[in-house]
Amino acid sequence: MGSTPYEKKNLLRLRCSVQNYDWGLKGHDSRVARLSAHNSGSEIRPDTPYAEFWMGTHQSGPSFVVHTPRGSNGVSVVKSDNDDVGVSLKSWISDNPNVLGDKVLDKWGCDLPFLFKVLSVAKALSIQAHPNKELARVLHKARPDVYKDGNHKPEMALAITEFEALCGFISLEELKGVLCDVPEIVELVGSAYANQILHIDEQVGEEKVKSVLRSIFTELMSASKEMITEVLSNIISRLKMESQVRQLTDKELLVLRLEKQYPADIGVISAFFFNYVKLNPGEALYLGADEPHAYVSGECIECMATSDNVVRAGLTPKHRDVQTLCSMLTYKQGFPEILQGVPLNSYVTRYLPPFDEFEVDRCILPPGASTVFPAVSGPSIFLVIAGEGIMHEGSFEGDVVTEGDVLLAPANTEISITSESELQLYRAGVNDRFFQAS
Repeated sequence: MGSTPYEKKNLLRLRCSVQNYDWGLKGHDSRVARLSAHNSGSEIRPDTPYAEFWMGTHQSGPSFVVHTPRGSNGVSVVKSDNDDVGVSLKSWISDNPNVLGDKVLDKWGCDLPFLFKVLSVAKALSIQAHPNKELARVLHKARPDVYKDGNHKPEMALAITEFEALCGFISLEELKGVLCDVPEIVELVGSAYANQILHIDEQVGEEKVKSVLRSIFTELMSASKEMITEVLSNIISRLKMESQVRQLTDKELLVLRLEKQYPADIGVISAFFFNYVKLNPGEALYLGADEPHAYVSGECIECMATSDNVVRAGLTPKHRDVQTLCSMLTYKQGFPEILQGVPLNSYVTRYLPPFDEFEVDRCILPPGASTVFPAVSGPSIFLVIAGEGIMHEGSFEGDVVTEGDVLLAPANTEISITSESELQLYRAGVNDRFFQAS
């Protein structure tokens, strides 16, 4: 590993990447577009979707260092284009591994263990799951063009706006209700599979219930295109008729929305099998490996292990791998845990998922207020999404930070921030529980 001279107290400003996936909000409506314009000076194109803003080292959307280390007098030096501007963050960390801290370096090697994102969702993402480490290695080796790396991808979504998602399977009792209320699904999978669910009792044990759920879900997702088109058309027609005489449920209204976005797609029907989650700003949802989910609408902060592995099976024009998805899922049932966060002080709330690789802090500072992020044993990425303030690292003179600024703080660096207008920022770092346990 490299060992170039490195001034320990130093913030790095980063230029970050954008993904223009089809499901993103378009033009100025997208927070991703606005953050990217401030971050890199790029022009916002009104008809272009801006879906994800990536902060980290993954090769599919790398960040670049635009502020180099401070000189000996503590003044930031901005290099010219033929110096370090344009050096990838991954390459810079390779040359300066001590920014990670010893424990992170020992556990994950010479790379950031987390990938930090902002998502602006206009229409539903695919029905998907992320493989565990063992399956990720197998898939990457077999199809590196589709499965981009060999790492797992546990993740957490923290709502900036109201945020909707499908996540995990509904309970057995709810599923029995679905099969009674949506007869078209019984038509699609056949009465034999439906009766297995309708006549099973939770007393038979969790593994037996999971096995039956796996069978009916696999049958559903494997249906022919002709059957899907016919059955979905019947569902939509019935719901439109029934809406004249009763209030449709939230899930039924969602199905009508999804069908407009993805006509004749099995993912629309599969929505009946999943929990429909609505997050308020400041609420978070975490997703382990092999758990099915689909973000539906809204804007969120997202953090995950450094990976871009996705197995898809519906609500998408991209590559589908139905058999892999159906065989890999855990088939756990029940509503997911919603994280409200733990207040660290008056202004900062921490979200701790059950994964070593990451945690996220949410900070809202009223005008003129100050707060301190104590030094931690791993690196942190700070993102400002609104307002303006001064960020100090240790005893160095402060830097002005505004919307779209992204900064990497090395391990063991205390950061203090004072707002000039109401400042909203987020910090991603390695999970504090990892340091407590190691």
